[in-house]
Amino acid sequence: MLVLARKKNERILIGDQIEISVIEVKGDQVKLGIKAPRNVSVYRHEVYEAIQQENREAASRSAPSLPDFAAFQHSETEES
Repeated sequence: MLVLARKKNERILIGDQIEISVIEVKGDQVKLGIKAPRNVSVYRHEVYEAIQQENREAASRSAPSLPDFAAFQHSETEES
């Protein structure tokens, strides 16, 4: 891991398209500004982890089998 020290209004460049600016330092909190192309997703780590967990849970759920769907569709037709 690369560790860099920066002060307020100083920046870090990642490649030639991503720029991270130190906007404010207050106590133990640092506010960062991030400029990146629209095709680059930027998430707080905890949000990214929550998204990944939701994706894992959704992938592990089993979809109804085709016979179950056919029976459901048939019952819906009879009720109409």
